[in-house]
Amino acid sequence: MYNEALTNRLRESFDTILHKSGDKRKIEEKRMFRGVTFMIDGKMCASVGDDRFMFRIDPALHEEAVEEEGVTPVIMRGRSFKGYVRVQEDTVKTKKALDRWVMLALDHNKQARASTKKKRK
Repeated sequence: MYNEALTNRLRESFDTILHKSGDKRKIEEKRMFRGVTFMIDGKMCASVGDDRFMFRIDPALHEEAVEEEGVTPVIMRGRSFKGYVRVQEDTVKTKKALDRWVMLALDHNKQARASTKKKRK
């Protein structure tokens, strides 16, 4: 299950930032990772879970980001994914705080590569 209020906050942040800048990149929402993932131009940018956000940021900023309170690396199946961070809900209580993370994710999205799906045989 995912948090509808957090999803709405993230949706509004993307809408506001993209419209203010005149950015015409395509946003798509997909149900995945037990939440809602926001895809920009076919690339994962951010997601929402129960009580946290996940952002895909520039890997060069990863170490600095996880030093911040309420921010942890994304670890799946024992593997840490550099450039993917979880941000706890209470860390981004204000619109300004959330917008900062959305901007970091949008900035990296321009350089990010879309993942390639492996075809099953």
